[in-house]
Order: sequence, then C-alpha cells, then structure tokens
Amino acid sequence: MIENPGSTPAITLVLVDDHPVVRDGLRGMFTAEPGFEVLGEAANGVDALDVVERHDPDVVLMDLRMPGGGGVAAIAELTRRGARAKVLVLTTYDTDSDTLPAIEAGATGYLLKDAPREELFAAVRAAADGRSVLSPAVASRLMTRVRTPADPALSAREREVLVLVARGTTNREIAAELFISEATVKTHLTHIFAKLGTKDRAAAVAVGYDRGILG
Repeated sequence: MIENPGSTPAITLVLVDDHPVVRDGLRGMFTAEPGFEVLGEAANGVDALDVVERHDPDVVLMDLRMPGGGGVAAIAELTRRGARAKVLVLTTYDTDSDTLPAIEAGATGYLLKDAPREELFAAVRAAADGRSVLSPAVASRLMTRVRTPADPALSAREREVLVLVARGTTNREIAAELFISEATVKTHLTHIFAKLGTKDRAAAVAVGYDRGILG
C-alpha cells in the first residue's frame, strides 16, 4: 500500500484484461475513488507476471480468458512464486471450468463483471486485507464441490502425462516420449480432466500444482 500523509494507505492495483476499454474503465473508476492507486496494466497472463513483479501491488484484478496467456495459469504462477499480491478474478464467466481452477490456483476472490461498482470496491478492500470474496453464484458452486466426494487419485501414467503437459509438450510429443499412441494420450487427458474437475490443459496444470501433484 502507498502511504498518504494523514490518511489511510492507498490500496495499490494492477489491472489484467485483454480489452483496453475494460482496463480504461477500471482505471478511471479506481482513480476517481479515494484510497486506490493503479500502478500498472497487462493484456494477458504472461505480461501480468512481469507487471506484478515490477510494481508489487496489493491486489491484482485478473480476467481469465485472454489470448497470449490465461488468468488461471498466471494465478498459479504467482502463487508458486510467493507473490505478495492478492488476486481478485473479475470476469464474465462463472462456469465450473473457470471458477474452480481459478480458486484452486490461488485466487483470493472471484467476481463477475456485472458486479455493482461499490461491490467491486468493497471486494478489492477485502482482498487487500486477505479476506475471500466470492459472488453468490460462485460461492454456491464451491459449496457443491466441497460436498462432492474427492476424485480418485491420478494413476502413475496419468501423472507422467500431466507433468509433460505442464512442460508445454504436445500430444504427439507425449506419445513419442512415453511410447504410446496419440489416442491413448487423449484418453489419459480425458481421465485427468475428469479426476481434477477441469476441462482444459491449463486448468489441469493449475490444479496439479495446487494439489501438489506437480512439483
């Protein structure tokens, strides 16, 4: 936080969204509201890592689906690096394949972009204090997930496949390295996604790191 003489320290932010209009709107909102300071912006998850490292903000407002680097992978990497910043997801998506991996990757909160302005301000303040903030829809999904029995553990071969996926290896390269067919690789991935409750490679990797499956 940035100290303001005679007042409460300002909460510092980094904005991550692939739409310039959204970033401009958020910057305008937070600049006009006392108690906030926008330090930087990024258009994708990869650039966000550099911006966060450079500015060390209190809170990162993170979109999820962005060309050139999604939010879940960026959240997982910030968690892995031990970044001080709290990540508050701000997105239009509330499906299980988006919500749960983001939370499991280390996001402090999850809000939808239709949230009222005051709710967003309150959420950022809460995130800066280390408190979790979830939209009602997301909270409901998480409660359902908690009440669901845990998925079976990954098999040794499934772990091998997930490790290779985390390294950015293609299905064809995985097949060659493990001496199996591409069809078998796809089958393993289907099982991995089902067991981890994810729907894509990036989310599976994020959950893999969060659960300690990946080193």
